[in-house]
Amino acid sequence: MSELDEEDEVQRVLQVSFFPPLYLQRRIWVLDILRRENVDSLIDIGCGEGELLATLCQPAPWLRPDPNSRVTVGEENPINLRLTHVAGLDIASRELSEAIQVTAPSANPTYERWEPLCVKIWKGGLETLNPEFVGADCIVSTEVIEHLPEEILDEFAPVLLGVYHPRLLLISTPSYNFNARFSPPGTERPDGYPDPTGRTNRIFRHHDHKFEWDTEEFGRWCKDVAREWGYSARVDTIGTAQERDEWGRDEELGGATQVAAFRRLDDPNSVTEREKKGKVVMKERAENRKEHELLAMHQYPVHPSAGKPQPLAEIEKAIIAQFKEIGEVIVRQEEMWFLGDVKIRCGGCIEAMIEAIEESPKLRLQRDGWDKRGDWKIELVGGIQQANAIWTNSEQARGNEKEQANEELEWNQTKTLWDDGKGLGEEGIWSTEDSNWAREENGSSWAGSWDDSGANVWEVQSDKED
Repeated sequence: MSELDEEDEVQRVLQVSFFPPLYLQRRIWVLDILRRENVDSLIDIGCGEGELLATLCQPAPWLRPDPNSRVTVGEENPINLRLTHVAGLDIASRELSEAIQVTAPSANPTYERWEPLCVKIWKGGLETLNPEFVGADCIVSTEVIEHLPEEILDEFAPVLLGVYHPRLLLISTPSYNFNARFSPPGTERPDGYPDPTGRTNRIFRHHDHKFEWDTEEFGRWCKDVAREWGYSARVDTIGTAQERDEWGRDEELGGATQVAAFRRLDDPNSVTEREKKGKVVMKERAENRKEHELLAMHQYPVHPSAGKPQPLAEIEKAIIAQFKEIGEVIVRQEEMWFLGDVKIRCGGCIEAMIEAIEESPKLRLQRDGWDKRGDWKIELVGGIQQANAIWTNSEQARGNEKEQANEELEWNQTKTLWDDGKGLGEEGIWSTEDSNWAREENGSSWAGSWDDSGANVWEVQSDKED
C-alpha cells in the first residue's frame, strides 16, 4: 500500500447505520421495562424536548381489568402503560419549552382517557433536591451522564439512588468500545471530538461529552454505586450496526449504547443503610436553598363514562350495530372495542364488553385456546347465513338489472335501424338485400344464408371446432 493509500485509510469513516434508529432502540428498551414492571410514576432526568414524556402521555385503551371480575379477560399483548404521574427535569430552557408543548393535553387528543395523568415539567440541575421526586416508581436518565461535569456526576447516584430511591433506575450512555467501529483498525475517527477535559487521548462522538466509558469502566461504576446504595444492576449493550464490519469486530465491540437497569433491594439491611446514607446526603445539601422551577403542570381529565359501564343489553346492542355497520360477521375483539361507541358504553371496562358478549345469545367469543386477548374474535351468531342471503339477493338483483339493461340496449339499437329505414321493408317486415350473412366473434367466424321459405330459419356454418 502506498503512503497516499495509507493516508486515505487513516482518514476513512466507515458507514454505520442502525435500524430502528439508535434513539428509538433506546426508547424501546425503556418502554419494554416500564411495561414489564407496570410502572405507574416516572421522572425523566435530562428530559430534553420531551420525546419520551410525550410517548408516556398516550393513554391506555381501557382501564386495568378488575382482578375480581367474574369473566376471564385474558392477557394484554403488548402490556399497556398506565402511568398516573410523569415529570421531566432539564436545565435547557429551549428544550423545556418544546417539552411543555408536546406533553400538553391539546397535543394528545386522539383517544379517550380512562385514568388520570398529571405531568410536571421542571427546570434545574439534578444536584438540587426536589421533594416531589422522592419515592418515584422509576427514574429514567438516557444519554445524560456523559454530559455531566465530574462534580455533578459525583451527585448522580447519591441524589437519585440515595435520596429519591426509586424502585427502578434506567440509564444509558455511549459505549467507547463501539467507537472503533467508525474507522479501520488502528485508526481514530477523523470527524470525532477529542476529550475536552484532557484526561484521556480518546476521540468522542459529541463535542459536549465529558467522558465516554468503555464497557469495563461502565460496568465497574454501575457495580460500585449499586452496592453503595442498596441496588442490583443489570448491564448490557444495545444497537448493532446494519452493516457487517469488514474486519469482523462486531461481536467484540458490542452495541453502540450501554444500558443499565438498577433495581432497589428492599431487604431490611438494604433499607436501613440506604435511609441512613440518604439522610446524610440531605443534611449536606441543607444549606443549598436552590429549588427546581416548576414551568408547567398538565392535568389530563378522564372521560365522563370512565368506570361506569352501561347495562349489558346496551353494550350488546352497540356491538351488533357495529357488525351491521361494517357488514362483517367475525371481528377481532380488540378491533370491535374501537368501533362506534362500544368502548364508551363499556365505560372503558374491557371486562364489561367480554361479559356482554358471553351473556348474549346473539354473540359468541372465540378464544380458540389463546390466552392473549389480542387473538380473540367475536362472532355474530347466525350472521353468516344472513350475510350469504343478502349477498345472493344482491347478486340476483344486479343480474336482473344487467339483463334488463341489455334488453333495453338491443331494443334501442333495433329501433334506430327501423327509424333509419335500414331494417324494414315497405310492408314493415325485416328484409335485407343480401341473402347471405357472416359474423366474427372472439376469434371464431360464422356464415349462413336465409332459406327460400322466407321464415326466420337459416343454415349456420362455423369454423370453430367443437
